[in-house]
Amino acid sequence: MTAPVLEARGLTKRYGRVTAIESGDLELYPGEILAVIGDNGAGKSSLIKALSGALIPDDGEIYLDGQRVQFRNPMEAREAGIETVYQTLAVAPGLDIADNLFLGREQRRPGVLGSVFRMLDKGHMRSEARRHMSELGVGTLQNIAQAVESLSGGQRQAVAVARSAAFGSKVVILDEPTAALGVKEGNRVLQLIRDVRDRGLPVILISHNMPHVFEVADRIHIQRLGRRATVITPQSHSMSEAVAIMTGAAEPPPHAA
Repeated sequence: MTAPVLEARGLTKRYGRVTAIESGDLELYPGEILAVIGDNGAGKSSLIKALSGALIPDDGEIYLDGQRVQFRNPMEAREAGIETVYQTLAVAPGLDIADNLFLGREQRRPGVLGSVFRMLDKGHMRSEARRHMSELGVGTLQNIAQAVESLSGGQRQAVAVARSAAFGSKVVILDEPTAALGVKEGNRVLQLIRDVRDRGLPVILISHNMPHVFEVADRIHIQRLGRRATVITPQSHSMSEAVAIMTGAAEPPPHAA
């Protein structure tokens, strides 16, 4: 069987008497979209934060391409090839699309202009930003130099997803990417997620939107009471069955990793 690209084994995180994750497991395989669903307080966010370096688990192990990794902060996870787009997006509204794509990774002009005068290579960044957006089929953004604050919610999400796809070399994690979007823009973001996967990057999708989950996910990880209840597929279970497992109204089937 194919080895996981990203794997969590027995992750545990406690805050005093509150246990956010208890013996949490997860496997993400090459070329798949893995949806993570769960009720509020099920530990979804804590699990994802542990995988993306935003929190350090008290116990357990994380493996990337079969090698054990320990992330002390999100920058270390990004350097390892794990890109995360949080629900808050973390885009800079006053900057243009290209500047947002290269936020924290700005490219300097070659030679003395970059090394001494610290001048940014705006032309190259805009050219690369245009290429990345085009590769993901985002054709609605004609002017790569327009400010992000002038974009719609779906277009802002497209910029954030494009940034993660441009720099994520191993894994892309998307936290509620279609929340607060209309039907048309939500569908466009779902297609972006498929495009990211089709480019060879496995995706972890955290979502409360069951129709979206069942539309794009290859497998569905159900988180309950701080741990994985089971993993199902859209072919093996219905939406109502998934919700029943998620809320504890139905017994989960045995999990086969």
